[in-house]
Amino acid sequence: MALFVTAVDEGSLAAAARHHGRSPATLTRAVTLLENNAGETLLLRSTRRLSLTPAGERHVATWRDVLTQLGAIAPSGSAGQLRGSIVLTAPELFGRLKLMPVLEPFLRAHPLVSARVLLINRLVDMIGEGVDVAVRLAPLPDSMLTAIRLGEVRVLVCASPDYLARVSAPSDPQDLGRHDCIGLNAEGDGELWRFGAKETGARVRSVRVPTRLSLNDVGAAIDAARRGYGLVRTRAYQVADDLAAGRLVQVLASFEPPPAPAHLVFHPDRGMRTPVRSFIDHVVPALRGNCAGSRRCWRNQSNSVTPIPRDAVGADMPT
Repeated sequence: MALFVTAVDEGSLAAAARHHGRSPATLTRAVTLLENNAGETLLLRSTRRLSLTPAGERHVATWRDVLTQLGAIAPSGSAGQLRGSIVLTAPELFGRLKLMPVLEPFLRAHPLVSARVLLINRLVDMIGEGVDVAVRLAPLPDSMLTAIRLGEVRVLVCASPDYLARVSAPSDPQDLGRHDCIGLNAEGDGELWRFGAKETGARVRSVRVPTRLSLNDVGAAIDAARRGYGLVRTRAYQVADDLAAGRLVQVLASFEPPPAPAHLVFHPDRGMRTPVRSFIDHVVPALRGNCAGSRRCWRNQSNSVTPIPRDAVGADMPT
């Protein structure tokens, strides 16, 4: 059961064999044995990926419960230590600034646990790519996944004091047409920036902003803003230190759009695996505590767990 479940989680018989220190032939025999006992096909194999049949999904859910219960009654000492692997994904900059400082202490505390981290700015097929836990900084689509709300992330426009000394700060989003703006669409010379409105209850609006400088990396865009090139639109946590130190200044604060929700997302079956469950229990309060000190950039939330539906999680705005 453990060999089969690891093969499903890793997306590869060879990876599961390496994880357990067994030969690929042993994994193949284990799958064959379980399928013979079940009397039906459980696992579909191709050159690129593994996928479960409906019968396989039912059996794996049961085996996870059995393995979790066995883990709970394991004897004390090294045999009872938390062990296994976790696959995580998050937007690149959020992962660097917020997730890694939380993950590293967890790995130090549990030396038999390993982690594979995908810091990428695209939607991730969690099932297809074998991901256990993902950070999502955007509204969630419907899915069979489960989400724990972490808080809300603000989006703002800022520039350096040097730039604002040369060019007066915009008083309305429509003023952005006369400013040097830094975009994150390297394939175009303009972007749609979302803004709220001063009037209570007014609808959110999108303003097309010409971008004289466009990059495909948010860190480089923030660097350009620090050097006084122009205005940049970022998530607030990305520039928290710059705002605190006065290297950047927020503009159009009264037109700030509604914050984006932040969630930790995982498949309910994988969330029952002992290392994954333990990591979730560790990361949720740690991430909230990590960000709670920067309330100008992050709005904290009380704990809530929500089922959601499509097996894709990522970022709608770079990192």
